[in-house]
Amino acid sequence: MKTSFKHISYFFLMILGLNLTLSSCTSDLNVTPKDDDEFLSETFFQDPASYKQVLAKLYSGLYVGGNDGDNNADIAGIGGDFSSYLRLLFVMQEFTTDEAIIAWADGTLPTLNTQTWAPANEFLYGTYSRAFYEISLANEFLRQTSDDKLTSRGVDAALKAEIATFRAESRFLRAFSYVNLMDLFGNVPITTEKDPVGFFYPEQKTRAEVFTFIESELKDLDNSLVASKTNEYGRIDKTAAKFLLAKIYLNAKVYTGIERFNDAAKLSSDIITTSGYTFANLPYKHLFSADNNRNGAQSEVIFPVVSDGNAIRATGSGMSFILHASIGGSMDAAAQGMNGGWQGIRTRKEFVALFPDATATADNRGTFYTDGQTLSIANVGTFTNGYAITKYTNVNADGTAAQRNDIPDTDFPMFRLSDVYLMYAECAVRGAAGTDLTTAVGYINKLRTRANASTVSTGNLTLNFILDERGRELFWECHRRTDLIRFGKFTGGDKIWEWKGGTQNGAATATFRDLMPIPAKTIQANPTLKQNPGY
Repeated sequence: MKTSFKHISYFFLMILGLNLTLSSCTSDLNVTPKDDDEFLSETFFQDPASYKQVLAKLYSGLYVGGNDGDNNADIAGIGGDFSSYLRLLFVMQEFTTDEAIIAWADGTLPTLNTQTWAPANEFLYGTYSRAFYEISLANEFLRQTSDDKLTSRGVDAALKAEIATFRAESRFLRAFSYVNLMDLFGNVPITTEKDPVGFFYPEQKTRAEVFTFIESELKDLDNSLVASKTNEYGRIDKTAAKFLLAKIYLNAKVYTGIERFNDAAKLSSDIITTSGYTFANLPYKHLFSADNNRNGAQSEVIFPVVSDGNAIRATGSGMSFILHASIGGSMDAAAQGMNGGWQGIRTRKEFVALFPDATATADNRGTFYTDGQTLSIANVGTFTNGYAITKYTNVNADGTAAQRNDIPDTDFPMFRLSDVYLMYAECAVRGAAGTDLTTAVGYINKLRTRANASTVSTGNLTLNFILDERGRELFWECHRRTDLIRFGKFTGGDKIWEWKGGTQNGAATATFRDLMPIPAKTIQANPTLKQNPGY
């Protein structure tokens, strides 16, 4: 059984039946009553526990797409399973790259495999909508927890202090959504709790302006988030904000045109040396098992998206999607702790090539299933074309069963200390101030030693090596698209993989696809928005 907050995050959603609808992807939150109860009303907040329940809704929105798991969808016109934040982020960051490909032909999904998407793509619309839904919910929570509101309700000092922490966490989650929007779509509107409720057209900001807003928020949150490792498991602390800030500094040249590797290096070093998060010295596969919240893996996970087989009703969201969809062919679903496979996600041969021998014990991060699977993908729609991946399992590290086999217990590691090691190493190779290659090699070799891979020396540290090592360590953790763009290898012809550009051998794609298009439905709802170039 996991922490009480995890159960609050899901059980209260079933009890409350929150009925929140987003009338436009760029309007703020519209709140409508359900039966006789009105969410975020004065009556609702008479119960002191209500504040934590709304915070739980914000956290659970990272996994599920509705108020009853996949049901009672948050966003009108998009199913709760298809609008799961984690599921959509995985689709955007992985299917568009060499790390993953999906067999399904649902709607416009195949165009993500081939980098041939268009503004009408419904998965882009779902991603955009989910991020702004989370932003809108955070904004409304901040409105409802202002000092004036709390004083008028007679909230005592102790609860006010706790709510101040909740507010900081909601601001972080809002910033997290803005990072994803900035990364994927570039120029997007910014709305905060200071904007009016209801339908309006917020001004579209440049990518650099969105970056500045996020940077300001994350730096300010260092004053209000709880100290590192003092929050409940699954909730945010100061280190999560430092991590996200380091990540946008790492990609600052892409977002703003100005390099910030010195800043990324400083924050990375600070996290490694002072945060209290520690490297999990255990088998790599245990980082992604059903009990990764308590088997030692949690020591290096800075921001997990929590899952619990008994506490949610989401068979198509989050980790349930990732695990079910990656099982097929001759694979034994039970060995993965699941009740069946959906014959969907595999990897491409170019990613397999990052490992010296996918069938040997060398570098055990190469969790490939090859029995009955071809290395090359002649037919995208055939699951047995392409090696399968067994990185995530719904089995405990000691081999015992998880709570159930239809919905996994496995938590998704959104931020890990291992990524911080790799960020520091990349900054060192790029010559960032305050770094040195000897220290960087030490961090890299900790990762490689855990994985039973050969150690490296300073002479091995090149940018190409760093990109490959990021793939080996962090694959299927929603980083690949962003990484490839930072290294100039996502579009164009410098790095080719099967079905990139729509042909089996792969082909160069236009560089404008480093940005996703603003979804067509969003522009229809807000005609003041300008489409990204090339679309």
